Amino acid sequence: MSHAASGSLLIRDAELLSGARADVHVLNGRIERIAAHLTVHDGETVIEARGRALCVGLHDHHLHLMAHAASLESLPCGSPVIGCVTGFADLLRMRVRLENPAAPGWIRGIGYHEGVGGPIDRRWLDAVAPQVPVRIQHRSGRLWILNTCALRRLGVEEDERGTPLERIDGRLTGRLYDGDDWLRTRLAGTYPSLARTSEALARVGVTGVTDAGPRNGRGEFAHFVAERRDGRLQQDVLVMGNGELDGLPDARGVKVGPTKLYLRDADLPPFESFCDAIARSHAAGRPVAIHCVTRAELFFAAAALQQAGPLPGDRIEHASVTPPEAVPLLRELRVSVVTQPHFILERGDRYLEEVEPDDQPWLYRGRGLAAAGIPLAAGSDAPYGELSPWLAMSAATQRRTREGAILGADEALTPAEALALFCSPAHAPGGAPRRVEVGAPGDLCLLDRPWEAALGDLAAVGVEATIKEGRVIWRRP
Repeated sequence: MSHAASGSLLIRDAELLSGARADVHVLNGRIERIAAHLTVHDGETVIEARGRALCVGLHDHHLHLMAHAASLESLPCGSPVIGCVTGFADLLRMRVRLENPAAPGWIRGIGYHEGVGGPIDRRWLDAVAPQVPVRIQHRSGRLWILNTCALRRLGVEEDERGTPLERIDGRLTGRLYDGDDWLRTRLAGTYPSLARTSEALARVGVTGVTDAGPRNGRGEFAHFVAERRDGRLQQDVLVMGNGELDGLPDARGVKVGPTKLYLRDADLPPFESFCDAIARSHAAGRPVAIHCVTRAELFFAAAALQQAGPLPGDRIEHASVTPPEAVPLLRELRVSVVTQPHFILERGDRYLEEVEPDDQPWLYRGRGLAAAGIPLAAGSDAPYGELSPWLAMSAATQRRTREGAILGADEALTPAEALALFCSPAHAPGGAPRRVEVGAPGDLCLLDRPWEAALGDLAAVGVEATIKEGRVIWRRP
């Protein structure tokens, strides 16, 4: 499908966020006119809104496109799925039975955490699935667990040294920490099609995304360009990544974004070298996006940005724990925060068990950051979080876990503020929300209800049609 922005689209009798009802005409990819009772022209696509809410196309400010595409072909191993069977071992055995015993393919599990079946390893997987190559990804995205068959499929010898695979007392445990590059090389696979992920995004009104992969380089960027050009990827993409992207020209619908810098509390880099990494990115004209999920990581990042000097567009990813004393630092640095309020819903009950009580009030903050004037946006972190921005918006207003506990009640946002988390421009997360106005890009989503009903129950919102550059890329059957 061509991505040429052409043709004419008329949305009739839509309710704008202001409450006004009007027709919206999109021509050659941009909103050309907004008024009541516009004339329908020959050959024009017409959508009858019938008073339903018209919103700008949403932007997911932090996700992982290729990981999500792979997850659609993977075995979900999280708690909700396990609750439908007697246990993780039974789930895995059920999946093994679907394989051809003569030529078993890979079983790739995702979303596992210790609450499902404990700290599993190679020996545990061998007992459950000895004849099929299995690799299970931890919910954090940092850990893979492989069985013996999988190690053999990857060409790993028992006495082979120099791999990132964990050994205890000289024995391979099957655990692989932060080894995606090594695993990708051994698998020698190709990049996945993004068609199904793109459709899933369009179904929930998303017309643009920021891919937050720290390892994105020229190969990944070229794949996004090809998928966008050939119509499998309908959304625009701002691509975070490594230094390979420095100086790379933008393509239609695919642009170079910040340098992604990853911090890990247990293994922080030398401070000066981290400051140098920030300075190199800034010198190349690229802001930085720093992964921070603990207090220590956040203060380390803030100190490094102070030392290197901030650049407009610098951002903190997640800010999972942001205590009060960190807020003035973030405000002074003028960084944006891209958060995941839906993790309160999805993981909140475990946070209540595992996170230090002193940190619990400061998890995935909303109100406290917004009130301090810190630009605040949100992303799904899919596939490590639910893809729907509407669930994230609802979580930002409710602050409720799946079991009904409230985490950080004072951090709740209003429905309009929660909506704005996904409406700011790709390059300015947390900036002024985009609006349905003349001259704006024809990136829109038509909801299944008026604005009052939508803002009254964000989690229940459905999307009737998603429009990219004036072209319908998804419509409810």
